[in-house]
Amino acid sequence: MAEGIRDKVVILGMGCTRFGERWDMSGGDLLVESFTEALEDAGIEKKDLQAVWLGVHIDEINIGKGGTYASNAMHLPFLPVTRLDNFCASGTEAFRGAVYGVASGACDIALAIGVEKLKDTGYGGLPDSPAFGQEMVMVGPNATAPGMFAQLATAYAAKHKIPMERVKEAITHVSWKSHQNGAKNPRAHLRKAVTKEQIMGSPMVAYPLGLFDCCGVSDGSAAAIVCTPEIAKKLKPNDPLVRVKALQIAVSSGEEAQFDKWDGASVMTTRAASKRAYEEAGIKNPREEISMMEVHDCFSITELCTMEDLGISPNGGAPEDVLGGFYDLDGQIPCQPDGGLKCFGHPIGASGIRMIFEMYNQLLGRWPEDRAVKDPKFGLTHNLGGVPNNNVCSIAIFGVD
Repeated sequence: MAEGIRDKVVILGMGCTRFGERWDMSGGDLLVESFTEALEDAGIEKKDLQAVWLGVHIDEINIGKGGTYASNAMHLPFLPVTRLDNFCASGTEAFRGAVYGVASGACDIALAIGVEKLKDTGYGGLPDSPAFGQEMVMVGPNATAPGMFAQLATAYAAKHKIPMERVKEAITHVSWKSHQNGAKNPRAHLRKAVTKEQIMGSPMVAYPLGLFDCCGVSDGSAAAIVCTPEIAKKLKPNDPLVRVKALQIAVSSGEEAQFDKWDGASVMTTRAASKRAYEEAGIKNPREEISMMEVHDCFSITELCTMEDLGISPNGGAPEDVLGGFYDLDGQIPCQPDGGLKCFGHPIGASGIRMIFEMYNQLLGRWPEDRAVKDPKFGLTHNLGGVPNNNVCSIAIFGVD
């Protein structure tokens, strides 16, 4: 019987570039930047690695589909490199591959790395690509990402009988909170705090989502080196271990797009994946046990719904939790302590590992006091790809000892 990967794998080291308009860097350069930091943090050399998983989505910018792109850029010593793509969850998918490689015993030390050069596409949002084109066939030729996620807000308000003004107030706080956090983070793309009045008064993109309710476009890379606990203890005998407690993924089955079970006010895959993740991690009450979260805040309404889909806020209760400061940096469960996609943007292949980078460093107590989560025990990342009714959701839970 399957027993999961709980406590079988630890993070030995991580790296993350500054996200932003990196016109001076190629995708390969960004890979090298995050990889170099991860190696230094892990205290190992390239020759110690045994396998690599690369997350990247846009072929045209990132030079082809194969693993040679990463192998050549990082001058890897003829290592197996698996290049994969799972929409916007590609980063966490790369991490899952590396963790499963170690947990299975196929390798002792593995690298997960993700990258994207979205600014080079010239688009203001996610670019057209064959993959996204196929998805639009499922949801309609005139669909846009802001438009589809905006419908979460109207469906949510209708289902829970909450005035739209209250929902708008709550998602404004979501964006405000993240920008407050991102302003303190030297690796974030957008580092200027904004007021709630600025957010409320920003140009409308798709009602009720304004400019500050939508994540930006940026370039970036992040990397994670994972190994067995035994190896980590030998290499870092005096350091605490950040253990992988759970990794779960759920993919839309058609229920949302083709049947009548979906009410349009939540993301079904998040509910399925989080339930399995909590079981794998041994978490009984996530509202009491989870210390902090990085979730896929492509739009502020997505984060609001995710808080309920993860079982943290009760159904219909996220607005009150949000406005009460529950998810603020000094709240009970800080959400987006690094600023999230709102401040980092969303270089597709890198985002999931960037989220893990924040949890890893918070658990190790490495950040300055003004942006550190107090005494964290468990961190959760939520990486969503696709659109509300046709998507993939990957959830990871981490602990420290």
